[in-house]
Order: sequence, then structure tokens, then C-alpha cells
Amino acid sequence: MAKITLTPQLVKNAMCPAGKPKLDLFDTETRGLLLSVSPTGRKTYYLRFQNERGRTRQLRLADGNDVSLAQARTLAEKYRNRIAMGEDPAETKAAMRQVPTVSDFIREQYLPFVKNYKRSWKCDEGLLRNHVEPVWGKRYMDQIAKHDVIALITKQRHTHKPGSCNRLLILLRYMFNLALRWEVPGVKANPTAGFPLLEENNKRERYLSREEAAVLYDQLNRSENPMLKYIVPMLLLTGARRREVMDARWDDVDFQRRLWRIPVSKGGKARHVPLSDGAIRLLEQVPRLPDCCWIFPNPKTGKPFVSIFYAWNTARKHAGLADVRIHDLRHSFASFLINAGRSLYEVQKILGHTQVKTTQRYSHLAHETLVDAANAAVNSLGAVFAPPALLEASA
Repeated sequence: MAKITLTPQLVKNAMCPAGKPKLDLFDTETRGLLLSVSPTGRKTYYLRFQNERGRTRQLRLADGNDVSLAQARTLAEKYRNRIAMGEDPAETKAAMRQVPTVSDFIREQYLPFVKNYKRSWKCDEGLLRNHVEPVWGKRYMDQIAKHDVIALITKQRHTHKPGSCNRLLILLRYMFNLALRWEVPGVKANPTAGFPLLEENNKRERYLSREEAAVLYDQLNRSENPMLKYIVPMLLLTGARRREVMDARWDDVDFQRRLWRIPVSKGGKARHVPLSDGAIRLLEQVPRLPDCCWIFPNPKTGKPFVSIFYAWNTARKHAGLADVRIHDLRHSFASFLINAGRSLYEVQKILGHTQVKTTQRYSHLAHETLVDAANAAVNSLGAVFAPPALLEASA
């Protein structure tokens, strides 16, 4: 370890002695500054110092070919001022190297975790792959700020509906909350915090009429997908979600008690669906594959369908119902319950809603049913209590 007053010429001519692993030259003018010369001639400036714990640390400043001696001294003084304030720049720099990129966090931590806890993890993976990674993927987790979230959601609003934007925002909020909980290096706050959800005006109400259901059923029987004529009616006869039906197992159906157990529902808990006479008859007609546990398997693979969209899309278009989505079958089942005089409580329990407000979207149907019931009562009285105006109108 040689101490010497470094000069530009000395730095230029410095060479590592033969047989030595390196040559360290400490500058007498700037405390702690050293020039390290490798056997290959590469020169690097370092700052050696003691932190508040008394440990000797060494911080790499710059490549000797990238900065001048004067610049290296200025940089060393800058770090010495920070050290005097109790900071350990070497520790800070090491910590920064531990901060993952957004893509690394998604692929190495987030997705492996949610695969075990979220049935909809593939939806998360798709949203992140298509909308987040192309924009943030190469950036570090500690570089994502509120203005980045605003920019991303604003961009989404140009091409997506408010509901879709909200799903992305909720996903990002959950992801960064996990990063905070796991103490991911560099993540000190959630950049989505305080960002309000957009007002959704894209909630639509679409219910199948009895006539539409009959036309649709006719097209299901014509489908090239032999299981579509069982899957879609099962959705309409139980009000279950698409994935719940497609992943249904024979072992979960109790024909004696007329009950279908869904092991893991959207709410994360098991739920039980009562099976009507129609649902029982449908299940009895479903062809069973040998040694297959699935009720509605793909005949080619013996496993649940990944998607039935193509077959469904063809059937609904041929039925003249291009605006009907698969999830509308669930809404239709709820409307059938309400129109049959069942209570919102019963609808909530059968559909497996964990929150009453979710079922409240059908409250207007319940009101219409009650009005019809009231009219039926009035009609039974005839004109006994009818106002004069109504008597004249009916004359």
C-alpha cells in the first residue's frame, strides 16, 4: 500500500508490477482516495473509509479512463461529506444492487406466490405481461412513482373501459402491498396509494328471455364442440361461474342430497350449489369418459377446456345473440330466481355472493316482481275500489 500525491501524469503512467495481483496508490491530497491498477492495466478509483460501526469499507467511484483525477477527487469529497453525516454509501450502493426490476419481481416473486393462492392468477399474468411489463419491465421497483401509475392508467383509458382500468389498478395495488409486506429492497411505499378507482359506467344488464334461451339451446346442439350443449345449460341452470363449471368434478356432486360442492370459489372458500331437477337431469345425460374425474372434459385431452370461447361465440352469433356474454347466463339465472318470487337473500346464497351489495344489482328486478304481485292483488278485487278515472278508462 503506497501513499503518494497523485498527479495526472502519474495516473497515466501507473502500471502494476509483474507478479502482483494489483497496485494500490493512496492519494495524500484527498483522504481515502486510492487508484487501483490491475495487471491488465485497468485503472479504477475507490474511496476507502470507516463507517459509524468502525468497519473499513471500500466504495468504487469510477473507471480511471472515464473521469479525470480532479473529477475523482471531487467525487471522493462528495461521498466523504455524506459519510460525515452518518451515511454508509457502500452499504447504500450494495442495497441498490438488491433492488429487483419490475419484471424480475413479477416473474420470480409475485407470480410464483399467487399461483398457490389465486384461481385467477392467469388473468394477473396476462394483465402484467400485456400492460405492465412492456412499460415498466426493465425499470427497478424503487423507480415506480405515483406519476408513473397516473401515466399508465391514463394510457389505458384511451383503449379500455373504466372497469378494465380498475382491475389493473387493483392488481398493481395488491402487488406493491405484497412487495411492502415482503420488505422487497427499495420498495418504501405503494405508488398506487390514494389513487381512486375510476367510476364505472360500463356495467350492463343483459338477461336471456325464455324464447332466447330456447333459440340458444338449439344452436348449442349444433355446435362442433360436443360438450358445449352441456356446459352452457349447466351455467344457466345453476348460476355458477364459467370456470367453476368447466373445472367441476364428479366427486363433488352429491346426487342423493342434490348438492354440488365447489372446492374453491371466487371468494377463496368452498361453497355449495343446490341442484334443481333440470340440473340433475342434465348431469345424468353428460357422457362420462373412462377413468376421468372431470364432468365436462375436453374429449381430446381428458382435461378441462382451457377456453370454449370459439364454440360459444359461434353458437351465440348463429342464435342472433351476439351481445350475450357467458357471464350473462349467471345474471339470467338470478333474474329467473327473482321473477319466480325468490328473495335477494336466497339469490345471494345460491350465487355465492360474499357481499350483499353484489346481489343488490338485482334489486330492481325484485321490485318489479313485487309490483306485479301488487297488481295481481288489485286485479283480483276487480273494480270494487278502483278510482272513477280508471272506471271511465275501462268503460
